[in-house]
Amino acid sequence: MAGVLESFGKYALLMRRVFSRPEKKRVYYPLITEEMMKIGVQSVGIVALLAFFMGAVVALQTASNIESGWIPKWTVGYTTKQTMIYEFSSTIVALVLAGKVGSNIASEIGTMRISEQIDALDIMGVNSASYLILPKLIAALFILPFLVLMAMFIGIGAGALIAVLTNIVSLTDFIYGIQYDFQIYGVIYSLIKTLFFAFILTTIPAFHGYYANGGALEVGKSSTKGVVYSMVAVMVANYILTQLLLL
Repeated sequence: MAGVLESFGKYALLMRRVFSRPEKKRVYYPLITEEMMKIGVQSVGIVALLAFFMGAVVALQTASNIESGWIPKWTVGYTTKQTMIYEFSSTIVALVLAGKVGSNIASEIGTMRISEQIDALDIMGVNSASYLILPKLIAALFILPFLVLMAMFIGIGAGALIAVLTNIVSLTDFIYGIQYDFQIYGVIYSLIKTLFFAFILTTIPAFHGYYANGGALEVGKSSTKGVVYSMVAVMVANYILTQLLLL
C-alpha cells in the first residue's frame, strides 16, 4: 500500500511540473505537431482496420441472433450503431492505443532518462517534465477525438457493407436501424471519455519512462508497466465515467 501511495504522490508531483508555465511557448508548437503525427496520423491504419472488422463482426453476430421473426431486421443496424458509438470507438480504441502509443512514450522517455538526456535538460534549466510530456498530452487530447469519430463512421459503414453483401438485411432496414433512437449525446459521451483516456494513455506511460533507472532491461520493464497500468486505468475510468454520464 505504501508503494502505491508513493507512486501516486510522485505521479501527482510530476503532473504539477508538467502543467507548470513553460518558459518559451514557441518551442512547444513544433513538438506538438510532431507528436500529433506520431500519435494520430501513424495510428490511422490500425484504428481503421479494427473499426472495419469490429463493425462487420457486430453486424454478423447480431444477424445470427435474430433469426426468429419476432425481432425486426433493422436491429442489426441499431446494434452496430450502439456498439460502435457507445463502447468500441472510445474504449477499445483507447486500449489499442495504450499498447501502441503508450509503449512508444515510455520507451522514448525511459531511454532519455538512462542516457542522461533528461538530466542534461534539467541542468540547462529546462523543465524536462513539461518539455517531454506536455506536447504528447496536448497532441493526444486534440487528435484522439478525430480517431474516435473516424472509427464510428468506418465501423458503422463496414456493418452496412457486410450486411448488404451477405444479404442478411437490406440497406434500407440497416439505415433505419441507425436512425432509430439516435441521440447525439451518445457521440458526446464517447468524446468526453476519449479526453480522459487521452490523458491516461499519455501521462501514465510517460511517468514510468520518466522514472526509469538502470539499463535497457529496466526501460523495457517500465514500458510494460506503463502499458499495463494505463490499460487498467482506462477500464476503471470507463466504469466511473459510465456511471456519471449515463446512469
